[in-house]
Amino acid sequence: MEDDDQKMQIMRKAFQMFDTSKSGFIETLKISTILNTMGQLFDDSELQALIDETDPEASGRVNFDGFCRIAAHFLEEDDSEAMQEELKEAFRLYDREGNGYITTATLREILAALDDKLGPDDLDGIIAEIDTDGSGTVDFDEFMEMMTGE
Repeated sequence: MEDDDQKMQIMRKAFQMFDTSKSGFIETLKISTILNTMGQLFDDSELQALIDETDPEASGRVNFDGFCRIAAHFLEEDDSEAMQEELKEAFRLYDREGNGYITTATLREILAALDDKLGPDDLDGIIAEIDTDGSGTVDFDEFMEMMTGE
C-alpha cells in the first residue's frame, strides 16, 4: 500500500520540520499546527484526548511514533488525492495573486510562524533545500515535494 508509505513520508517530513533540535521529540503544542499545515481538519478536544493518551506523563512532548499515532487518527480517511487537494488549498492561501508560486520570503514567514524555534540559519537551510533552482520562488510542485517528500 503505497498510500501508507506516502503518509508516513509526509508525517516524517512534518515531524522533522518541527523537531528543530533533532531531539527525536516535538512539543505536543505543535501538533495542531502541523495538522493545520497538512490541511488536516481536527477537533480540538479529540486531539487533546489523543495527546493525553499518547503522553500520559504530560511531558508536553511526543516522539515520532506518538506523533504518528495522533496524526494517523486524523489522516485515516484521507487518500493522497484529498491530501493533494488540501495542500493545494494551503498553497492557494499564500499565493494570493494566483501566480502559481509563492516567494521564498513568504515561505520563510510560513515556516517561522509554524515554528518559532527556527532561527535564520535553519530557515535558510530549509529554503535552500526547497528552492533548488535558486529562483527565489517556490512553485506548487516544490511546495508539494517539501510537504510530501516526493
